[in-house]
Amino acid sequence: MNTGDIEKSDADKADLDTVDLDTARAVAIKAADAAQETIKSHESSGDWSVSYKADDSPVTEVDVATEHAIKSVLTKHMPDAAFYGEETGHSAGQVSSSSPSLWLVDPIDGTKSFIRNMPFYSTQIALQHAGDLCVGVSNAPAFGERMIASKGFGCWLNNERVSCRQTTSLAEAFLSTGNLDRLAKQAQSWQMFGQIVQSVRRVRGYGDFCHYHQLCCGQTDLIIESDVNILDIAALSVGIREAGGVITDLVGRAVSLETRSVLAAGTPELHAEVLAMLKPCFVESTSA
Repeated sequence: MNTGDIEKSDADKADLDTVDLDTARAVAIKAADAAQETIKSHESSGDWSVSYKADDSPVTEVDVATEHAIKSVLTKHMPDAAFYGEETGHSAGQVSSSSPSLWLVDPIDGTKSFIRNMPFYSTQIALQHAGDLCVGVSNAPAFGERMIASKGFGCWLNNERVSCRQTTSLAEAFLSTGNLDRLAKQAQSWQMFGQIVQSVRRVRGYGDFCHYHQLCCGQTDLIIESDVNILDIAALSVGIREAGGVITDLVGRAVSLETRSVLAAGTPELHAEVLAMLKPCFVESTSA
């Protein structure tokens, strides 16, 4: 795939009643480019500091500036779409029948890694239209990876179309884990997770964007996380589905704005096997 060809799409107009996915994808790519330039500029100057939100999570001036850069591009080219960002929250009112599109943006997912000068951070940009996540761009500039996906277009990683590995058995699966706080606090779920760990072929904890990219290109087979935000995974979920994988929460519900956990697998068979183990014992909640 030539991303230059994508960027030649008419990004100045979009029919939100029947959203043009080529146009929306091109707009998301332009926004990711703007985010990358903003991050690079702040990294070069070193003129930024760390503060903490009410929930004790860190935020920097780079997060905020990057979100503004993304928002500027998205609102310019698709002004009628609503916007939901990690740092600036909701704008343009709620999604309605007259404006059924919503951008979901995390300007720097993995701020803690960014602060420590680790490459495991990314920009996440997704479009939800009529309740369906249909466009996703996951850009990890320091890691050198960009995932682009949209409904019916496939999943592309660094200009190469990718797909999940066809691993159907837990015994042959590579498992990667991310945040597991809630899972660890539930005795039965934690015990079952231990059984899963003992059953798989290999276990690692790559976390953040990294293991989702790995799932999409067949490097890992299974992801379990119990503590996520929809902004962390919206774009990535588009990539997983387009790469042939399955993603739900830990009790099998489809990804939505309320999603707080992840069970993702490269095949329906592997997903079903692990879901049957976790669903009876994991207590899910839609509260943050």
